[in-house]
Amino acid sequence: MGNTLKVADVLCLGHASYDLVFSLAHHPQADEKTVADGLFGCGGGPAANAAVTVTRLGYASAFSGYLGNDVYGDSHLKELQAEGVDTRLVIRGGSPTPLSVVLVKPDGQRALISYKGEAKALSADSVGFSGVAPKVVLFDGHEPHLSLRFLEENQGNIPSVLDAGSLHDGTLALMDKVDYLVCSEKFAVQYAGDEQSALSRLAALAPAVVITLGERGLIWRRGADSGILSAPPVEAIDSTGAGDAFHGAFAAALSAAMAWPDVLRYASVAGAFCCTQMGARLGLPSRKQHHDLLRQWESRRVLAHQIKN
Repeated sequence: MGNTLKVADVLCLGHASYDLVFSLAHHPQADEKTVADGLFGCGGGPAANAAVTVTRLGYASAFSGYLGNDVYGDSHLKELQAEGVDTRLVIRGGSPTPLSVVLVKPDGQRALISYKGEAKALSADSVGFSGVAPKVVLFDGHEPHLSLRFLEENQGNIPSVLDAGSLHDGTLALMDKVDYLVCSEKFAVQYAGDEQSALSRLAALAPAVVITLGERGLIWRRGADSGILSAPPVEAIDSTGAGDAFHGAFAAALSAAMAWPDVLRYASVAGAFCCTQMGARLGLPSRKQHHDLLRQWESRRVLAHQIKN
């Protein structure tokens, strides 16, 4: 496998899975049998979805992670390649491709069941990074050995983002070593009990911290500055993948050297749009879809400001 990538704006390093998404009238109770209203399958996983988000927004991305030598791995690899993601740093093996079963209710709330089988995190030397020089690197914490090695080899020369969706060994190993620590509300509560306490504590570990709060928007701290940002108003039908879309767009915006407020708005629009579609991969916005929602949101914000004044 060659190590020299085409020029990549963002390298996404971490987890890839295959998602089976069921739409249900309600989440089943104990011993209850129910019938799904719909089912579809597609590739998933935080870093893999982020890589697809980057390409759909018009940037170049590469993905590094694991896929099994099975039908799910074959299907996901073809999806990534069809989206234009550089897959030359993908490792294939005999362990099954991780699976996720997602149960989605009509109100957009979801339950998710993941299965990795015997698949373990890739070793630090399983991928060669010589000649790999993206503008930004995004980690999701699921490949900590590879991620730490990448950071050691690049010595802070490439801006790094951590998608901290939940508190586990991988996110704990990386959270104080990245430039941008972008956390979910779940991570914040697990780490410090509430988001405000988490923001203060995490700001001592990373130069920039963002905590996403779903429909409540986000809070952030960057150096001595801090702030809040409301979420774009959308009709949510499925929140699956919203965080992945946010992180991919966040990294893409950094690669384009956008101003900090624009980075946050750009990422927020991607996450919000994803909630308007069923399934993570299907909900990742195209460049036009993202542009249209961003323009609508900006128009509403300007109008609200004019009415207020």
